[in-house]
Amino acid sequence: MATLTEAKDANADRQNQDEIFGYASEIVTGFDAHRDEVDAYLEAYSQGWSIDRMPAVDRAIMRVATWEIVFNEDIPDAVAVNEAVELAKEYSTDDSPGFINGLLQKIASTKTAL
Repeated sequence: MATLTEAKDANADRQNQDEIFGYASEIVTGFDAHRDEVDAYLEAYSQGWSIDRMPAVDRAIMRVATWEIVFNEDIPDAVAVNEAVELAKEYSTDDSPGFINGLLQKIASTKTAL
């Protein structure tokens, strides 16, 4: 019985990893196809912050979230914003979550006009 359970667990882990890899590939491919547009949205709504001035971690987080908000209809905007804020809390500065939240909320609220 233990072997069967272990095999099921290993298979579940493998399926989970396949899903994660698949979505990670979708993000990379999607961002690559829309890089200039994503960066233009970030520049337009960051009020005085150029992409180059943003901390690299914040820039990466916001690029993924902006791509999800503007170009990926499978991810609700609120989920993209929340995940970005949580990543910023974990991996960036104390000021980053608020900045990222505000910028992404602006993009999400005006994306139909973009």
